[in-house]
Amino acid sequence: MRVMILGGDGYLGWPQAAYLSQRGYDVAVFDNQARRHFDLKHSIDSLLPIRHLHQRVERWHQLTGKTITVYHGDITHYDALAKAITEFAPEALVHFAEQRSAPFSMIDREHAFYTQYNNVLGTLNVMYAIKDIVPDCHLVKLGTMGEYGTPNIDIEEGFIEITHKGRKDVLPFPKQPGSFYHLTKVHDSHNIQFGCRIWGMRATDLNQGIVYGAGTYETALDADLATRFDYDQVYGTALNRFCIQAAIGYPLTVYGSGGQTRGYINIKDTVRCIELAIESVPAAGEYRVFNQVTEWYSINDIAEKVQRVGGQMGLDVQAHQIPNPRVESENHYYNVVHTKLLDLGLEPHLLNDEEIEGMIRLALQHRDRIDERLIKPTVNWRSTANQVTQAAVAQIEPA
Repeated sequence: MRVMILGGDGYLGWPQAAYLSQRGYDVAVFDNQARRHFDLKHSIDSLLPIRHLHQRVERWHQLTGKTITVYHGDITHYDALAKAITEFAPEALVHFAEQRSAPFSMIDREHAFYTQYNNVLGTLNVMYAIKDIVPDCHLVKLGTMGEYGTPNIDIEEGFIEITHKGRKDVLPFPKQPGSFYHLTKVHDSHNIQFGCRIWGMRATDLNQGIVYGAGTYETALDADLATRFDYDQVYGTALNRFCIQAAIGYPLTVYGSGGQTRGYINIKDTVRCIELAIESVPAAGEYRVFNQVTEWYSINDIAEKVQRVGGQMGLDVQAHQIPNPRVESENHYYNVVHTKLLDLGLEPHLLNDEEIEGMIRLALQHRDRIDERLIKPTVNWRSTANQVTQAAVAQIEPA
């Protein structure tokens, strides 16, 4: 099967390309290098050194004999996107090519605009390219559990059956996104569902939890294949950040009371979920939603795990509560239905002490690459005059 990965140079996109290539898929990646430009412009870097895309692809070919086709382009530029899709003619298209950071989207008007423009209109271009060029192509779109928010009921997989004034219907699950980034994912879901209904598109919307892990079995084959490991306050997730902080003796930054609960998934399971979705092709006109999570934890749960594992390693790991820069419920109900991917064959890698210890050891190994100035949150949901870091960089512009 021919699979094109939009955003195939990113944290998830590159491991996905290697994973599918290893399993015999004919893989192409399409990327505009925006994430790399952001890092270069603002002196932010991954904990793990990462090679340029062409170096990764070349090294992959040397090690495995397999070829990954590379296209450079931006999904907001339709001609480049259409040209790549015409040439490669994908049977499945995996869409990772979005600005993926909630804090980034909340910096100011300009960053909110960029996030909405890139994500929503870029995805609209993707939809039209599929409709006009490869109408039978299966769109596998990475959504987010953040679309749902934290409702006081169980979170169903995309849809909910309701009874209203004596009548029943199955409707999209109510959405309560927590940032302009999460809002883009809601807009995408509505647009894609609409495209399926009126054009007969085939689409799978994967509402994914927070991804953790430093890599997959494929990226572990060689240092030149490593994917990025973000720990900064814009792109780094809580678990990544806490492991970095544990390694350098920086108190864990628990936002607010720490009761915020979210779904989590190992990166090894993420790449497997994409394959399961690709192999289970929806019917023409079918729009389906899978909740791509395996377990869920509060921020306090994550902090306690990192403290315990760090202590077992001989580290003195402290945790401090700090004012929450986000606007969110800090104590709430959270229960997620996530059966569809399990039914398709997912065998989860659950978060354990060994995984956390491995991430802390990576941080210790690359301690000289850690910039403490990138950790403390400076993007406040309530402010219109945010800074990205406390370093020399003040106000940034989208890459």
